[in-house]
Amino acid sequence: MTQETHPIVDLTQADLDAMLQRALRNTLILGIVAALIVRIGGGWRSAAMLGIGTLISAASIWEWQRLIRLINARLDKQKTPASAPVVVLFFVLRLTVFAGVIYGSLKCFHGSIVALLFGLGLAVLAIGWEAIRLLRE
Repeated sequence: MTQETHPIVDLTQADLDAMLQRALRNTLILGIVAALIVRIGGGWRSAAMLGIGTLISAASIWEWQRLIRLINARLDKQKTPASAPVVVLFFVLRLTVFAGVIYGSLKCFHGSIVALLFGLGLAVLAIGWEAIRLLRE
């Protein structure tokens, strides 16, 4: 009885990058389509809130991709990129800036909080979908 290794064990950095790129693309597509639908049904304020949530989700995926590359380089004992401190700094700075953007959009747009939360959740949805696709292969 031979035991096969699961494909996720042999996941390479290129596979992970491709998965996160697909998740980024899917997040943006879902966000744009949903914002257009909300614009028609709920008004521009809620569509703007959804758009802001989508952009934050997409930027989060992009930032996580950079952070994962840095962590994998450290784990594989490769030369750490010179931009490593910048990546970590931008990760923390991004959290602060996005908290400000969320607060500002809630104060200025007075749109639907549910639309904002849906936009913020798109990254989780897209990455979850891509992870399931990866596990099924």
